[in-house]
Amino acid sequence: MADIRHTSPARPFPELHGHGLRLRRWDADSDSDVATWLRGLSDPEFQRWNTPLKTVTDLAGARAALRSRERSAEDGSCAQYRITDAESGTTLGHIGVNEIDHVLRVGRVGYWVLPEARGRRVATRALALAARWALTDLGLNRLELGHALGHEASCRVAERCGFPYEGTLRGAMFEAGRRDAFRDVHLHARIASDPEPAVL
Repeated sequence: MADIRHTSPARPFPELHGHGLRLRRWDADSDSDVATWLRGLSDPEFQRWNTPLKTVTDLAGARAALRSRERSAEDGSCAQYRITDAESGTTLGHIGVNEIDHVLRVGRVGYWVLPEARGRRVATRALALAARWALTDLGLNRLELGHALGHEASCRVAERCGFPYEGTLRGAMFEAGRRDAFRDVHLHARIASDPEPAVL
């Protein structure tokens, strides 16, 4: 079972440890973090399944995006984490608990993994760690996960981590690389009373 640092959900959000990973905050002042963020968003596999509201194409844009996420963390609406290997500290990807509503106690989770880290269950391990924290220490009752229809890898990650499929949202996200056309989304969710899955 993951060992999660027990702290208040007050900001800044805590680092999370477990499943061979360490989830740490992104640092907009770190050139390395900014370059890694840009590389992740520029990856063809990321772009196949995601169309961000604002396109990031250079280091300045990546730094601005990370600063925006820092502000969201300060106001408690998002918790953004750099997924790192617990031993080496190497960055493996990103996971965020987003659109946090502390009244309804709901949030949405999203993640991506760098190409060289794929095939090592990084997304599964990171999601298990973040979901456990969000549904316990952070106090959420419901955590949602949506992915583009056809993204079978993300579907498998969701199911492994105890997020059953709940339905298809029609036209709920942009088509790849477009903001004038839409595609369907598979909705998965986990609630605090669901049993915690054994992911490893």
